[in-house]
Amino acid sequence: MMTGLRNEKRVTWHLPLMGLLCFFICGGSTCSRQPPASLFPPPPPVFQAMPGLNELTQVMNRTQSITQLSTNSASVEVLSMPDLPRLNATLNLQREKNFRLRASLPIVFAGIDMGSNSESFWFEVPEGVSKTLYYARHDQYERQLSRAILPVDPTWMMDALGLVSLDPSAVVAGPITRTDGRLEIRTTQRKADGIYERVCILDPQAGYVTDQFLYSPTGALIARSHAENHGYYSEYQCSIPHRVEIHLTPAAGPPLSMKIEVGSYAVNQLLSGDPNLFTMPASAPQKVDLTTLSGSLERQNVSSAFQQPAEYSAGLENLQPLRGLRY
Repeated sequence: MMTGLRNEKRVTWHLPLMGLLCFFICGGSTCSRQPPASLFPPPPPVFQAMPGLNELTQVMNRTQSITQLSTNSASVEVLSMPDLPRLNATLNLQREKNFRLRASLPIVFAGIDMGSNSESFWFEVPEGVSKTLYYARHDQYERQLSRAILPVDPTWMMDALGLVSLDPSAVVAGPITRTDGRLEIRTTQRKADGIYERVCILDPQAGYVTDQFLYSPTGALIARSHAENHGYYSEYQCSIPHRVEIHLTPAAGPPLSMKIEVGSYAVNQLLSGDPNLFTMPASAPQKVDLTTLSGSLERQNVSSAFQQPAEYSAGLENLQPLRGLRY
């Protein structure tokens, strides 16, 4: 019993850092909050007029040709922890769920190791002179997302990094042109605890996703991302963002925010020769299964400010966007 209480206290203390797990990424090395100027030329236009669903699907699914992203020039800025400086990081990502992020922290910390494979995900953090590994199986964690510390799974985070695709059979509204000129499309996905809805906002000419919003089965906004500084990869005919801001609002635990920047990507190759790159580390003397903790942590009420932003409504009873016109 005492061990369980200590574990819950430890997880509560680490909640802001644990948000890094689902953020999956990186770029930059200064503590300045001012975003650097874009280093990439504007991507070429792909739409000359309002696209139909088939045309939009073809453009969005160009990212499926990218199966790996890798960088040694990344950094992470935890916006929900403003006193923490940017963390230098390396990232290796491979569809569908393989991910590894190693980030160096200030001298008082040893470093963070975050990863995922087809079976599990993990988050290893220093704790005094030792370290603790938090982990969970994907299938077990997904069954309790509605009450979990982290409200999304690795596939959503890969979407936020720019590897977005579209299943036309899952579309429930759109594409439409919003009053700000951008495109909007809505899709649904059934999970163990109900139907989730995703809203994607796209550049009206270049066709890349700039913003994503994920709503829980209750209609609460649980995750959103904003992507910019897109670099165009002509070989794959798609654009990948090099600056991403992510905000998570879990049902249990505080909101988590992060800004990710990447200097340069290696596409469809991994900048690592480690055969155990996507293997969960086993050296931590302390291990905590997150599926044994999420349900026992005190459930917090989600602020109404996060539930229904003024310009979006994801409820299935109101599929008409509040901004924009249907075509």
